[in-house]
Amino acid sequence: MTTYDQDNIFAKILRGESPCIQLFEDEETLSFMDIMPRATGHCLIIPKTPCRNLFDATTEQLQAVIQTVQRISQATRVAFNADGVTVQQFNEAAGGQEVFHLHFHVMPRHEGVALGPPGVMADMSLLETQAEKIRAHLP
Repeated sequence: MTTYDQDNIFAKILRGESPCIQLFEDEETLSFMDIMPRATGHCLIIPKTPCRNLFDATTEQLQAVIQTVQRISQATRVAFNADGVTVQQFNEAAGGQEVFHLHFHVMPRHEGVALGPPGVMADMSLLETQAEKIRAHLP
């Protein structure tokens, strides 16, 4: 198995070396806005401890992350009056993973509205506005 890269972008965010628009943080997880969103309110949830993906995550890391995924999913659904929520998680390059730190995507969805294209940088002020809406619905 490949070793964890301490210089991946999420590790840098956790160390405060790269900025993020934070939504939620507890002792074990961090949630923030995806800067290349595929839907309005697209956000990410990561464990605060190193692991590449599902294959090397501990049960404790997975439990903590999925609890935060549920919390963020509920908040985004309400914040954007969404009909549903898509949760995505990729493992290894062949599985579509691009950042090798375990992470879950949460995307509020509306009936009949397709996901946007990948890799398009968002306007940061728009993301901050969306983050405020989500934060307002977090317990």
